[in-house]
Amino acid sequence: MLALLLGAGFSKWAAGLPLGSELFDFALEPSGTREQRRLHRVRELKRNWDALNPDGLAEQFIASVLYCDDARSKEDVLWYVVRRLSEPYIWQEWHAGRMRRHVLMIDEHRKWDRPGVRAAADFITHCGNQLSGIVTLNYDLLVEYALGSRGFNYGRTGEILQGRGPYPVSQWRNPVALSGGLPLAKLHGSISWDASGKYTDGRRGLSGKALIVAPTPEKRPPTELKYAWNLSGKILRHALRILVFGFAFNEYDEAVLTHLRDVGKDLVEATIVDVRSREDAVRHLWPRAGIRSFQPTPEGQNALRAWLRAPK
Repeated sequence: MLALLLGAGFSKWAAGLPLGSELFDFALEPSGTREQRRLHRVRELKRNWDALNPDGLAEQFIASVLYCDDARSKEDVLWYVVRRLSEPYIWQEWHAGRMRRHVLMIDEHRKWDRPGVRAAADFITHCGNQLSGIVTLNYDLLVEYALGSRGFNYGRTGEILQGRGPYPVSQWRNPVALSGGLPLAKLHGSISWDASGKYTDGRRGLSGKALIVAPTPEKRPPTELKYAWNLSGKILRHALRILVFGFAFNEYDEAVLTHLRDVGKDLVEATIVDVRSREDAVRHLWPRAGIRSFQPTPEGQNALRAWLRAPK
């Protein structure tokens, strides 16, 4: 069986979403004065921090804010991170006599016209029936959009999501249930989750209340996401092969690397899709596994697809 591990490089490849180093490009269109003010405050925070830390990393900036005593700054930065990753799936449209903001829902047919959804769906489809589960560090909903509510679950088949489906009355007449058999473990949370539950769209990205682990140095998995880490362990322990797309194996991801090392002891093959070589990090993590590397598509498309089709 094959497990799929997705990092930020996958969402960058499929949808052009920013990597950690690119997060603070401020490439989003604020809606209303409240978002404009929040965006201005984050710009000022980042500008002042950059002046004192000219060689600093985005992850270090986020950590400096989250570990300070300014509650509003913490909320603003977390709002920005989630809002930036939601940007391609939020737009204004005319509805019921006025302009309204729309957030793309998992089962909405218009998802196929939004950035990255078709590319993500095609990639997962090419993994075939050998795929036993997906583990991701990404907050975005690319995998959910690609598979739809009939294609995956968060660990429990039949789980009911809050919010509407593709039609205005679907939640009341036909609640949205995750009926797919493919488990999806989101180790760092999701823009569609908050402390109250899981939703059919990324609306939590508007409020800044999404249940996520910000990209900062971490020592242990968060208790709120323990079930996701348990699901990841189940997926990886039952896999003999792993396909890793766009995960950087950063040293500061201590909890993630420890988790991957512990639950991946029985892996016999690790295949990496990345623009950079990650073989040294992979060999350190899973020393018993054979390693293959491919460039992302289109450069590595034919070789990767041949590898996926080859009998194992």
